[in-house]
Amino acid sequence: MRRWRTSAGLFLAGAAALVFAIPAAGQRDKGAPPPDLPPGFGDQGSAPAPKAAAPAANETAPAAPTAAAPDDNAVVTTPGDSAGAAGEETVVPDAAGEIAQAVPQTEIPEASRRPTNVVGFLKPDNWGLGPTEFGGANGVFLSSLMRRLDAPLPSRWTQILLRRALLSEIPAPQGLNEVDWVAERAWLLLRMGEADAARMLVQAVDVDRFTPRMFTVAVQVALATADPAALCPLVTPGRAVSDEPVWNLADAMCAALQGDSARASQIIDQARGTNGAGGIDILLAQKVIGAGINTRRAVTVQWEGVDSLNSWRFGLAAATGLSIPANLMNGAGPQVWAWQARAPMIPLDQRVAAAQTAASLGVFSNASLVEIFSLLADQTDPSELNDTIGGRLRKAYTGSLDDRMDAMRGLWNDKDAPGGRYARLILTAAAAARISPSSNYANRADDLVASMVTAGYDDEAAHWSGVVGNAGSDADRAWSILAVASERPQVDLSVGRVKAFAGRGEGTRGRMLVAALAGLGRLRDPAALGVDPVPRSRWAHFIDAAARSNQPGTVALLAGTGMQTGDWRGVPPEHLYQIVSALRRVGLDHEARMIAAEAMTRL
Repeated sequence: MRRWRTSAGLFLAGAAALVFAIPAAGQRDKGAPPPDLPPGFGDQGSAPAPKAAAPAANETAPAAPTAAAPDDNAVVTTPGDSAGAAGEETVVPDAAGEIAQAVPQTEIPEASRRPTNVVGFLKPDNWGLGPTEFGGANGVFLSSLMRRLDAPLPSRWTQILLRRALLSEIPAPQGLNEVDWVAERAWLLLRMGEADAARMLVQAVDVDRFTPRMFTVAVQVALATADPAALCPLVTPGRAVSDEPVWNLADAMCAALQGDSARASQIIDQARGTNGAGGIDILLAQKVIGAGINTRRAVTVQWEGVDSLNSWRFGLAAATGLSIPANLMNGAGPQVWAWQARAPMIPLDQRVAAAQTAASLGVFSNASLVEIFSLLADQTDPSELNDTIGGRLRKAYTGSLDDRMDAMRGLWNDKDAPGGRYARLILTAAAAARISPSSNYANRADDLVASMVTAGYDDEAAHWSGVVGNAGSDADRAWSILAVASERPQVDLSVGRVKAFAGRGEGTRGRMLVAALAGLGRLRDPAALGVDPVPRSRWAHFIDAAARSNQPGTVALLAGTGMQTGDWRGVPPEHLYQIVSALRRVGLDHEARMIAAEAMTRL
């Protein structure tokens, strides 16, 4: 089956200096947005394949990638289920020649045009990484890394950092079209589950300057954000780029949204006559048309016989508030759950599970997660509130000290929590930060400290250092988190203490602690404890060179590239060492500490 993801190999090659070589052309671009399905969906009838483990630290990277230009003619197709054969391609006739009305083109004065050479929203005083974050790195090299990055990432804090890098106000690098550079950034954000961030970048470019690749990404962004109206400005110029079937159905939906129900009916009726009335994709388009002005189409969408999602189905279903069957959502990637979490037309109670997955990815913050449960609690009958997640969360803030601890413990220990236990640690982060350090709760220090650092409350977590230090092995995990998360550690960092931690059956976690401490400059000889600090792979040489050249954006991108694995258990300790060390050297000390603490929390 086709999977729109890379293999576990890092596909890095060339000189280690940061004047990166341009990869040779010739191979089809596997990272380009597919003409039918975005990452996370998979082919119809196929289950997603598990991610492979990241390459070992001493593994030699494969030969240089041969990255061709994106498929400039591919925008999006609408694969559908005809009445007779689920999964067959739906072919929509081009009715534009007969019924499309001429749309006058608005001329934008040159003085009013937005620049495309520098695009971004975050400045250095607002969490941006600065205009030189990628230095002189070659644009083709950077775009190749972006396309091949297997998102979403296993690390919440690495994703947060990468989102900041991609949204920063930065100039286009040499060797790449300016608009294509924006499209590459938006496409990676979309695959990370960051649909709103991707839309910000796409909408920062005037449509009349769109390249074929930007049209491709813009269509996917419109669908991921459940906003079919965003397709409307693309229809006329998009038809000049390609003859994809999406433009006809988009034209019909836009006509209905603009009040031209007769024209919308004519286009959709032609599509139905050619493809059969039972096609799920056409039915979903009809559903959007029925929500338009002066339309009288009542459409019932049945999901029977549909065995997979694609971008069209997700976007139109979410836009019209349709509930997507659980088996289809479960077959989609976690980034699709993040898209669903922020879809405004989906009822709130159907988005809380997706919101927890989004938080574990790094798309939702602690505050956003608390807010969605608070809103849901406001809609719940007070007599039924106590047994709900919102009720327990409220008690975690307002109850007695023992009640607050019991409420958080109940949330942490829910084995069926979407997004896993880590999502619940994020949910309680601010509540945990309100608990004063006490030896009475030394046996809960592991969870309290872990919860705080998920949302960056490292100063509050550090107040527990005295409790953790006196608790000994009963608070081993809390000690390991504070050893790397605290700006000025107040716990024992002696080699003997580290060896004792590693010797208590901690396995991989022990080596990851050694790697993190060494990367932060808190342990001198990691090799003596089983972690090789010497760069052995091309990837390691690249991230080391990026750090030496003070390129925080390139370091962030390579940090994500070094985590090509499904979860933290697949990240080699040597990779964590290189990532943490490089981030610290480019001035991202807090991010380095939070990534290290996340490793101690999630392993």
